[in-house]
Amino acid sequence: MKNFTQLLLTFLITLSCIAQQEKGIVGGVNWLNNWTEFKTNAIDYGEPTQILAGNINEDTTLSKGEVYLLLGSVFVTPEVTLTIEPGAVILGDYKTNGSLTIARGAHILAKGKATDPVIFTSNRSVKKPGDWGGVIILGDAPINRYGSGSVASYHPKLKPADYSNTNYGGTDAESFSGELRYVRIEYAGKRVSQDTYFNGLLLASVGASTILEHVMVSNSGEDGFEIWGGNISLNNLVSYRCKGTDFKFNYGTTAVIFNSLAVRSPYASNGSGDKCLEALSYNNKEEIDFAKNKTTVEANNLTFLNISDDLESAIKMNLVHEAIFIGENTTLNMSKSVVSGFNPAVLLDESMHVNQESLDKISFTEMYFNNCNGNIFVENNSNNDDLENYYGNRAFYNVYSKSNNEETFIASENFKRPDFRLRINKIIASNIDRDALDD
Repeated sequence: MKNFTQLLLTFLITLSCIAQQEKGIVGGVNWLNNWTEFKTNAIDYGEPTQILAGNINEDTTLSKGEVYLLLGSVFVTPEVTLTIEPGAVILGDYKTNGSLTIARGAHILAKGKATDPVIFTSNRSVKKPGDWGGVIILGDAPINRYGSGSVASYHPKLKPADYSNTNYGGTDAESFSGELRYVRIEYAGKRVSQDTYFNGLLLASVGASTILEHVMVSNSGEDGFEIWGGNISLNNLVSYRCKGTDFKFNYGTTAVIFNSLAVRSPYASNGSGDKCLEALSYNNKEEIDFAKNKTTVEANNLTFLNISDDLESAIKMNLVHEAIFIGENTTLNMSKSVVSGFNPAVLLDESMHVNQESLDKISFTEMYFNNCNGNIFVENNSNNDDLENYYGNRAFYNVYSKSNNEETFIASENFKRPDFRLRINKIIASNIDRDALDD
């Protein structure tokens, strides 16, 4: 009997290893190695050797070995392709709100390598979040706003001839705006006015043929990745210590996000309710066409964690918010993901009616909720028993735990070479019925 029990225990451990390895970011090796950087302010990229200003009106290549300076608003105009070689460095100018906008109909091919990424960063010697504008890609895929949109307000002192380069939106859901592979965007997200601000990377009406994978936005003064409308797949993204929301989807986006990471710090926040993922269909109902698509996000194998040394104190000081916020008329299907150290894990918009129709649009399956001050709440409503019972049903295979980051992740404290994949040993031990050993 004892031999049978030991055999059964070995079998259960094997199954548990396989199951736990499927939660959060995955990979047989740590895919963060080489191309990511978590101590960006310690790097000196050198002085600019070339200046980029105004419009790029012909196919252009930015080469490795050169350091380029974005002076003011730089536009890649329609039908033009900007190619950026692996290892090229592009600095955003602090004084002129340097930014790069890929106009609707233009293309960017920034194809770095794991050992030689493309770098966008600040030109200041002491870099701070929000030093420069950021990168904007505009496409002609659908958006649920009336008419098309414009990012003209992002660009101070814009020339009338350039207004056409700020428009986005159309009917081609499969459109191609380019490729971003192994790219880092650092210290972007500058605020232009009280209500207008850049993000690290803004994708507006970007179509399904566009490729975005292995992209890191770090120390953004506002949101890390913001997506308005379009039809997009996002893979192996990293958002690190951004002051705004890490991944924000709005205005009828159809998106799949897979194997991606958001690392938040309670001391890197713009105070506007920042979070890891926000899924909305609109900001104001009056601005959108309800006959068009609402936002739908499929999110699999994500890892969201808070790197607070004292999470309890940070929560008391209101420095930690929810990891995930879901607005009304929005669909979010999330699975096999890790949410660790938030207050609470998930928040539903207060205008949402908690009924079967709403819950059918919001699913959490095979999740690992760890060390959160509550799991799933409705905004401004502390009575969440029904929601906890609903998502706590065994049919969803969600797991709940209380462990610190060092116990939960393989090497979350090593910022020279971090590994945020889930550590499985402790979880396996907690799931084993120890009484079986005594039979």
